[in-house]
Amino acid sequence: MPYLTESDAIRNAIDHFSHFPILWLDTEVADYDSKTPRLSLIQILADSTDLTGERVTILDVLDRPDLTDYFITKIMLVDRIEKVFHNASYDCKFLGGKGQVKKITCTLELAKQVPYYIAPLPNYQLKTLAECLCHFPPIDKTEQGGNWGKRPLTVAQLEYAQKDPVYTAQIHHRLLQLSHLITPDPAGENLKRLTNRYWEIYQQWKILDTEMEHLKERLKSAMIEQEAAEINGFSVSYQNRTSKKVKLAELAKVVYLSGQDSQISLSLTNDLLKELGDLAQGLTIEENRQKISQLTIKQSEADLR
Repeated sequence: MPYLTESDAIRNAIDHFSHFPILWLDTEVADYDSKTPRLSLIQILADSTDLTGERVTILDVLDRPDLTDYFITKIMLVDRIEKVFHNASYDCKFLGGKGQVKKITCTLELAKQVPYYIAPLPNYQLKTLAECLCHFPPIDKTEQGGNWGKRPLTVAQLEYAQKDPVYTAQIHHRLLQLSHLITPDPAGENLKRLTNRYWEIYQQWKILDTEMEHLKERLKSAMIEQEAAEINGFSVSYQNRTSKKVKLAELAKVVYLSGQDSQISLSLTNDLLKELGDLAQGLTIEENRQKISQLTIKQSEADLR
């Protein structure tokens, strides 16, 4: 596990890794819970067969923006290099910004696309994915909240830092395998198996859905009453909506008196047609037809018992 602290060695390592088509990356950040977090380490793995972290290179870039900028220029902004992170949006904040970096793959986002029945995960944390999808032994994340702004780093910190790119690489490969199960060829789908699975979970989903809606309504009412703008990921916002109506006769009069050959078209809703009644018979109505596909579900309550 190369741990590089000298500027020349770090630049040479960046040049070396700039020739690889794909890199699995991670960062450690000092003062992450403050208003001024500082990038501390960049961990790089180019060989995904490494299961121990021996081939992970750690770049110490604490308070060295010139080295960080060099990494951004040579790696992050290069479109031919795929950069794989877990929770990439966080790391990219320190490595060039989301709108600037090129060819980023995020294992967190990939994991969210896997349906629960394919991979029943309790959450999408790196630790969980590594243990559940890749069968790594229980992972100790104690050092995640360590002091990454203090030097020298401890042996435990360096051992921790070298492992995350390994986990990310293995999770990435496993998620790519699972992606074939997520988007199979529709022509070869087993329709009976799909419908059977749907009805297996339908009843449970309906029960949970009613509870979810009930909880959201209670929570909204309670937050409004207690004047709690935000709590535990929930927030209440307010919007003032204004709708405008005009009588059709008045609109027609204005158009007529303007003397203009108006081409204004109105969408005739069922309610408007009902109000027009027989008057609609004298109108030249254009119809726009669209073919819309819809899945119809027919199942009696008795079948669900």
